[in-house]
Amino acid sequence: MKRMFVLVVLAGLLSLGAPAVFTQFTPEQLAQRTAQEEFLATAEIVRFEPIGEGVTKPYKLTLKKGAVESMAAWKNPSGIQFGYLEGWQYEIAAYRLDKLIGLNLVPPAVEREFQGKRGALVYWAENKYSLLKVVEQGIRIPDSALDHTEKMKWLARAWDCLIANEDRTQQNVLYTEDWRMILFDHSRAFRSTKEFTERLMFGRNGIKMTQQGTPFLFRRLPRWFVEKIKALTFEDIKAAVGPALTDKEITAILARRELLLKEVALMVREQGETAVLY
Repeated sequence: MKRMFVLVVLAGLLSLGAPAVFTQFTPEQLAQRTAQEEFLATAEIVRFEPIGEGVTKPYKLTLKKGAVESMAAWKNPSGIQFGYLEGWQYEIAAYRLDKLIGLNLVPPAVEREFQGKRGALVYWAENKYSLLKVVEQGIRIPDSALDHTEKMKWLARAWDCLIANEDRTQQNVLYTEDWRMILFDHSRAFRSTKEFTERLMFGRNGIKMTQQGTPFLFRRLPRWFVEKIKALTFEDIKAAVGPALTDKEITAILARRELLLKEVALMVREQGETAVLY
């Protein structure tokens, strides 16, 4: 099971185009993302060490530019590893698509050469818990955060459906101290084979099932998210992700988008719009 930590400074409860209950960044932080990307791409690497976890052998890098010093994670998996297709470029694609949609759950990532190799450099996510830690240690989510964390869980599943992420684990779902969610590790996403364009990762006919053979569902979703993905076009995605995805991989996103919208429409017909969308 892979495990990698990434860097980003997250605070506040307001985001562009999304209800406050779901947001991870303040408007000021959103305005800083271009500068954060530039820092990742150009800051001097002053220290590095293997993270020591994960099959993709990521490194923890310390970056410095002027008076600013911060950490990032670098990884460059490529090709079939341990039976899975890996691609470091998918880390960058996930961040750029996240920005395009306005999801604001995926930390900044850029292409960066390290030790003579190309790879993805991702801001380090300051967090208090991983979902794995919450489950294994029986950490109680406060009553005030229960509704929020449940909705975030379903939104994360819908996101993984859209990008065909077959490696969402409890280790790569992080929570801040005030129970905001961070999603990282997307090097096994953006599948484009038939299996991943005819079925979603989650949902009634999902590829992923519980140990009891029941599907993982996304019971409620925010209206803004559904409207955002409904409006996606090939050209929009291509402009956002650049060379990080092939045309075939972009076409696969749009195929899954249609499956996702059909599932949401079926839920609305069965349960009523207000029970599904908010």
